[in-house]
Amino acid sequence: MLQFRLIVPADLTDEVAELITSTVGATHLTLLKGAALDPVGDLMTCDVAREAADPLLAGLRGLGLEERGLIAVDSVDMSLSRRSDDAERDAPGDGADAVLWDSMAELTEDESTLTVTYLAFLSVATMLAAYGVMLDSSILIVGAMAVGPEFGPLAGICTGLVIRRKQLVARSAKALVVGFLAAMLVTGAFAALLDLFGLFSRSQFERPHPATQFIWQPTADSFVVALLAGIAGVLSLTSAKSGALVGVAISVTTVPAAANAALALSYTAWHEVLGSAWQLALNLAGIVVAGLVTLLVQKWVWHRQRGRAAATSPPAP
Repeated sequence: MLQFRLIVPADLTDEVAELITSTVGATHLTLLKGAALDPVGDLMTCDVAREAADPLLAGLRGLGLEERGLIAVDSVDMSLSRRSDDAERDAPGDGADAVLWDSMAELTEDESTLTVTYLAFLSVATMLAAYGVMLDSSILIVGAMAVGPEFGPLAGICTGLVIRRKQLVARSAKALVVGFLAAMLVTGAFAALLDLFGLFSRSQFERPHPATQFIWQPTADSFVVALLAGIAGVLSLTSAKSGALVGVAISVTTVPAAANAALALSYTAWHEVLGSAWQLALNLAGIVVAGLVTLLVQKWVWHRQRGRAAATSPPAP
């Protein structure tokens, strides 16, 4: 269940209440007249089955509540009520398959904004991966993958394309491009500094690295793995199973490829620069393609489920 908390201008209260009461899957409607002071209005709350939330959100936004009041949605971890059980049973579709598009847009927008923290995480991850390459340590490579925050902008691009928000796509693309370029520059400077102190060296970089050579030797497998990771990543976001994102992060070779490209550029190993760049491009493209297709399929399946449920439901009295 989800709980909606609304600040409603007094002239919209009746319309909002009617919308909620007519929504199958909504229950526990409460109203406190004049309780809101900023903005001035009435305070309303209701519990909504996850599968009924997106249409209700669209209706509330259609009434202008987003501009004139407040729409806040929180997850209800436990709800002991027969009416809650009835609401979830009566709501069309299955809550596990429901996608809250406004929630997805807000989540990916937060995760795809180019901030100092985002740049710091991506730079640290890339430097960790550089150390993993130099030491030929798969453990450090996996750790760097887990630290990298790049899936947020990738999910933002997919979501923005599906819901047709150009600003979200542009912001996410900017975070990816600027983020990786900045991280590679920082990693190049980091490698030069460690070379100066004798911790890195050209001979160390040029010696065989059997455990990490896959980073700059992309194959068709790289694209397939990126496709699978993109599917899993988007499903983890739409179903609120965020724990799966760790597995997604350590499945793709984005951060390690950027790190190896920075190292190879520092030591003028042009064949590894090209190989790493190709590996990075394959992984990014695979995730975006898979994520976009997954969201489109989810949208299509959800509309079919709702249409089937509406067709089989008894007519309103």
